[in-house]
Amino acid sequence: MSTTDFIKQVQNKEIDVVEHTHKVLEEIKKINKEYNYFNTISEELALEQAKSVKKNPKGRLAGLPVSVKDCIVVKGVESRAGSKILSGYKPVFDATVIEKVKAEGAIIIGKTAQDEFGFGGFSVNVGVGMKIPLNPFDKNRACGGSSGGAAGIAQKISFPHIAIGESTGGSIVNPASFCGVVGLCPTYGRVSRYGLMDYANSLDKIGAIGKTVEETAMMLSVISGFDEKDSTSINKPAENYENVVGKIVKNMKIGVIKESLEEGTDKEIKSDIIKAVKGFEELGVKHEEISLPLTMKYGVEAYYLTAMSETSTNLAKFCGMRYGKHEKLEGGFNQYFSKVRSANFGEEAKRRVIIGTFARMAGFRDAYYIKAAQVRTKIIEEYKKAFKKVDCLVSPTMPVVAPKFSEIKKLTPLQNYMMDILTVGPNLAGLPHVTVPCGIKDGMPVGLMLVGNHLMEGKLLQLAAAYEQK
Repeated sequence: MSTTDFIKQVQNKEIDVVEHTHKVLEEIKKINKEYNYFNTISEELALEQAKSVKKNPKGRLAGLPVSVKDCIVVKGVESRAGSKILSGYKPVFDATVIEKVKAEGAIIIGKTAQDEFGFGGFSVNVGVGMKIPLNPFDKNRACGGSSGGAAGIAQKISFPHIAIGESTGGSIVNPASFCGVVGLCPTYGRVSRYGLMDYANSLDKIGAIGKTVEETAMMLSVISGFDEKDSTSINKPAENYENVVGKIVKNMKIGVIKESLEEGTDKEIKSDIIKAVKGFEELGVKHEEISLPLTMKYGVEAYYLTAMSETSTNLAKFCGMRYGKHEKLEGGFNQYFSKVRSANFGEEAKRRVIIGTFARMAGFRDAYYIKAAQVRTKIIEEYKKAFKKVDCLVSPTMPVVAPKFSEIKKLTPLQNYMMDILTVGPNLAGLPHVTVPCGIKDGMPVGLMLVGNHLMEGKLLQLAAAYEQK
């Protein structure tokens, strides 16, 4: 059953929402034992919401099960951002996106697994003592990250469902590509970040992961819009993005990013992207080659310097005083904070805090953080120039299919970071982007990424849906 049909049947009282929610919870518990997609299953909240929807089955998401990435707060449900340091933290308020989906009748089924605070592309950098989510196609491979649990459950479940994810440098499209689902990351500021546990304030964006483009468009329609509680949210009215699904794309134009099909991208993935471009041609879409030399050469460096600098300040508040883990108060502040943070932050979290703090220090700030900000501006200008010629840019989402855990162990931190080479550009520039499945290699899905200009989610989804339907 499609998601839209399911919601209609709930609204018409043809489906018993409480009974259905019980079945959903049974299924995800069974899947979770095997694949580790949830950090917390919110059974009590889900059944409470189901009873409410049964009495009054209204709303655009009436009765629809929705999973939430662990870094987005849900009132009364343990929310840890995948970190041991926030163990036991139950927020006293809902994030704005959660308020919106609840108001439309959605059922919150749980908090999905992720890299700690979003620090990774494979969901292997989970918090101390937490379990790594496994790829739904092959348990020996990664889900992608950092929204790994969201993409994994979106692929594995048998019932209508949409996952709410979050992206800083590719954390929605990366796992969606590796798990063979659709991932949509909106323009920076299109969706309120109020209630999001920050990784990097100038980069974080909340989006959607689902089995179809229409599902992600539906979720974006609900969660987007101005929020006075978030000073970075854009004061533009929300749109009904699902209305663009099925619209004709003839005479639209895409730009194929030249560097994305060169050295470093798997040959079979390159072949799948070329086939996808031919598919667009058959739909009447024109194309040309576009070069983004600055983005491809300096994007990874600019992204990581910016993100790590911001995260070193954002994580300062997690010190064992106000949230989550506490220890016996002994010694001075520095001694106490070091004790709590050393025991409860994972290795990658420590690495990013240390590098970010270094990049912001007096004597280094101009050479690293400020320089990265200047490069970021140049990257935005490069994208804007490209969008004068085309409606949308296309590339592989990831240069490889989901790697095996044994392969990931051999990667250095720098090699890990280079995996983001195709996704950091649109995230640095705050551009909307979406991934759709476009092929199979070694039994694993390949993703096609489409990038649009600022606030052009409608045009982006129109092209993505047309390709998907073809």
